[in-house]
Amino acid sequence: MNTKRTFSPEASPKALGPYNHGCQIGNLLYTAGQIPIDPETGALVDGDITAQTNRVLDNIALILSAESLSFENVVKTTIFLVDLKDFQQVNTAYAERFVSNYPVRSTIQVAALPMGSQIEIEIVAHY
Repeated sequence: MNTKRTFSPEASPKALGPYNHGCQIGNLLYTAGQIPIDPETGALVDGDITAQTNRVLDNIALILSAESLSFENVVKTTIFLVDLKDFQQVNTAYAERFVSNYPVRSTIQVAALPMGSQIEIEIVAHY
């Protein structure tokens, strides 16, 4: 039987509610959706969708690193965007982190995200 293990890395931004950043079950890691919060200030980063995307990916990297994983271990991403017109800019920033053996991905337009964020990304990775 697989045991669920949850965690929130110290270096990550604090959760906005009653949840953990990561959950391991078996050889899979699931993350909560990450928005572009600066872990040092707890505030949303300034800047355009590219700056927000890079901060989200940095936050995901913190979670992966805490588990000795990298973007190479990611098998699925889900991207939530307030405006699908930002898709190409997000794709460009995304391609700087996911450079080969790409994970499967879904991108969804939503009405709003926490703290006025323009983007949120969650992942599934394997150990």
